[in-house]
Amino acid sequence: MKFEKWQALGNDYIVLEERELPFALTPARVRAICAGHFGVFSDGILLLSEPREAGFVARLTIFNPDGSEAELSGNGAREAILYLRHRGWTDADVFSIETAAGEIRPTITGPTTCRVDMGRAKLTSKDYPGGADDGSGEIRTPGRLWAFQHVSIGNPQCSIRVDSAEELAGLDLLALGPFIEGNELFPNRTNVSWYAELAPDRIRARIFERGVGETLSSGTGATGAAVAHVLRGGDSPVVVELDGGELTVEVGEDLHVNLTGWAVPVFSGTLSDDFLKELHATE
Repeated sequence: MKFEKWQALGNDYIVLEERELPFALTPARVRAICAGHFGVFSDGILLLSEPREAGFVARLTIFNPDGSEAELSGNGAREAILYLRHRGWTDADVFSIETAAGEIRPTITGPTTCRVDMGRAKLTSKDYPGGADDGSGEIRTPGRLWAFQHVSIGNPQCSIRVDSAEELAGLDLLALGPFIEGNELFPNRTNVSWYAELAPDRIRARIFERGVGETLSSGTGATGAAVAHVLRGGDSPVVVELDGGELTVEVGEDLHVNLTGWAVPVFSGTLSDDFLKELHATE
């Protein structure tokens, strides 16, 4: 079974084509493939399939390393978009892809870069059912009450502003993240981003992804933080500094979002027959 490993700002995914799969991708199989040391070691799997509807190049299904399915990933989407171009699924510069979050429409801007129309961010959603109309709220972790901004950008984001880059650097996300990700306010769990303003058009962010943990970067996490920053009076486009690099997020007055960044292949490979036997035996 062939695969490719891609990364975007250190957020790495395994890319698989459904027609290459000898079995269904169950949660247990996803966990086994993504596992460190025993598998390929990845932040998730991008599964590309033939589209269900005319007008789309492909259907993208995104799996977290814990086996759960993600509605959308900004970094993963860019990796899938550039993979589709590299592998000849399309030669167009502008095209559409189906996802669990709906249509995404990328524009290829260079050999390793693209801009993704992420649609319109929303401040209310089923993922924060008790929230105010403006998406604001408060949540408590041991020893602290945090003000947050809920943003839905195909998946749920909880964005928290802190006073300085120094405070941001000192946060223990491995301790804080699980309390917020799984809080009862968010019935489908949530992604969490903490950010600090560096300039009116620049922020620094750290991300705790649902089903993953702290990551070097997250496109949707960066988007949630950028939207929260603009809602507080920040300028657009916003450059978001992440541990893995920078992304640019354009936030319109109607909260329509475009995300621009890069993605590159790391290596291609073939799973061994022995490993495939183990996966076949895995429910």
